[in-house]
Amino acid sequence: MAKKRPQTKAGKQQLKDGEIPVVGAREPCPCGSGRRYKACHGRAAAHAVTELVHRPFEGLAGECDWVALRELVPAATVELTLKGGLPEGVPSVTLATVLPMAWPALRRDDGSVLLALQNDTSSGDLSRDLADTLQRALAAEPGSPVAARRVPADGPRLQDVLDPEAAFEPAVHSGFEFWVPDAENATPEVSASLERANEAAIPTVLLSGVDAAYWCETPEKNHLRWVMPHAEEQLLDALARLHAAGTSSLGEGTRLVGSFRAHGLMVPVWDLPSAMGAEECEKPAAELAERLAKALASDAPLTPEERRARGGLTNRQVTLS
Repeated sequence: MAKKRPQTKAGKQQLKDGEIPVVGAREPCPCGSGRRYKACHGRAAAHAVTELVHRPFEGLAGECDWVALRELVPAATVELTLKGGLPEGVPSVTLATVLPMAWPALRRDDGSVLLALQNDTSSGDLSRDLADTLQRALAAEPGSPVAARRVPADGPRLQDVLDPEAAFEPAVHSGFEFWVPDAENATPEVSASLERANEAAIPTVLLSGVDAAYWCETPEKNHLRWVMPHAEEQLLDALARLHAAGTSSLGEGTRLVGSFRAHGLMVPVWDLPSAMGAEECEKPAAELAERLAKALASDAPLTPEERRARGGLTNRQVTLS
């Protein structure tokens, strides 16, 4: 059996905990202990950044739309407003669902920034990961993508970086041409990535009459996926009341089939006939919103029929995140 190597003594003055930067897991710990980062201060940092934040977008304007764009919508953009305004040389900051080659962010040649929402992240706090990527993109050289990295546990979150009073208004696109201002002169890699993304994109439309409801078209049938801000137990009760009364659908040929859980919110899903487009959903969705508001306001105990309906809805939940 090989002998263990003796612990090397630190060759420099050790840093205080608050001064220790984040480095690679196998690199020497910056504290000067002589151990690898993962076996030293990296343990506490790893624990801090892997604790799951169940509602990472809570407190942001448009929380329901943030969830939809993260989990449900193929191609969309939103203009973001930063606290204190844009830095010099950055004409705009745009949130995008995805970017070519799965880049976390891109600083374009003109200095504008694109921030991707649907990338894998290194910690359990999606808001902190995105804020770190955004800050690095703002400081990146124009014309360069921003790589992924492990995020410091004490870094800012989106709630610290974005203006909470600014509107959050998604623009849903049929494809990903927004990636490049001049698609004809894009590199072969970007062109290939654009073609693959466009082929995989499901047609999606944001309804205008209610908040965070997204119609989408699939080969067999269409769907309405509606991200709602209400507490899960309260929303299940309300939907159960409507379901038991036969008023949970969006009209003939439609039905409430279940829900997703995503980032701390519920997303009820309706099956729609293939002939029912987004425009045909507008009026029924607005009427359903009125019925749901009344059901949410009720504090009466659920009837046996409503409890059975609630159990069925609970059994048809799928957790996305």
